[in-house]
Amino acid sequence: MNGLSVKHLLGIKYITKEDIELIFQTADNFKQVINRPIKKVPSLRDITIANLFFENSTRTKLSFELAEKRLSADVINFSASGSSVKKGETLLDTVNNILAMKVDMVVMRHPLPGAGQFLAKNIDAVIVNAGDGTHEHPTQGLLDAFSIRERYGEVAGKKVVIVGDILHSRVALSNIFTLQKLGAEVKVCGPATLIPKHVESLGVGYEPDLIKALEWCDVANMLRIQMERQDIQYFPSLREYTLQYGLNKNILDGLSKKITIMHPGPINRGVEVSSDVADSEQAIILDQVQNGVAIRMAVLYLLAGKID
Repeated sequence: MNGLSVKHLLGIKYITKEDIELIFQTADNFKQVINRPIKKVPSLRDITIANLFFENSTRTKLSFELAEKRLSADVINFSASGSSVKKGETLLDTVNNILAMKVDMVVMRHPLPGAGQFLAKNIDAVIVNAGDGTHEHPTQGLLDAFSIRERYGEVAGKKVVIVGDILHSRVALSNIFTLQKLGAEVKVCGPATLIPKHVESLGVGYEPDLIKALEWCDVANMLRIQMERQDIQYFPSLREYTLQYGLNKNILDGLSKKITIMHPGPINRGVEVSSDVADSEQAIILDQVQNGVAIRMAVLYLLAGKID
């Protein structure tokens, strides 16, 4: 296979298992690059990439920007908070103005699900979805699965539980799609109020009991409680959530086997995981951050091959 089956990365739902494997193989090569003394390659030297972030982001934005610069692309950063969007400019007008500056690729985070699809239909640049509302966050799903592959050698046959606020999480959906395409078994765990009603229709099991879920899994991906997306109260208090679904060292050490702990960040220390869990040898949270740059380099490099 000599390229991706898609022109844009809008969601894991739209790509194939072969696409994922190609991204992983490419990321393996880029991981070697970013561990060298000279961390740059000239692969995207003639490509201009615009980062459009209509929602706050620290890690994803930095990770994409670093990936772009490692590939020698020209980078434009756009933040909606200080832009004409605040004056009422539409998404399409904003993007068309940026494209008039001869931009080849757009990396976009937007609060509305489907914003990436809308752009892909209406403009000529290659689009990478950096998170659209509560829908998908494809590069996070890829880097999480890549990190599991790195730890275990393969993803197929692994049991992964995603714990926490599944209802508001774009990370959960991209993780579920990626892991299933690669042959892993997935369960979700959390308060019933934070689990989507039809989650089982995705081929995912639901386990309300944290200890049972942890005893079942090889990998636990602990999600952040997304207070900023919650318009009503889904559980009595953060303290109560932590008592039922927070992972601490006592719980981890009390399990019958060693499991791997992941977290997409930012971590609410003492809420979903305690500090001694986040900093333990079983956690691969900082590996996920490093792998994020390699995965995003791979995605940008492969999609650049689709530019007309």
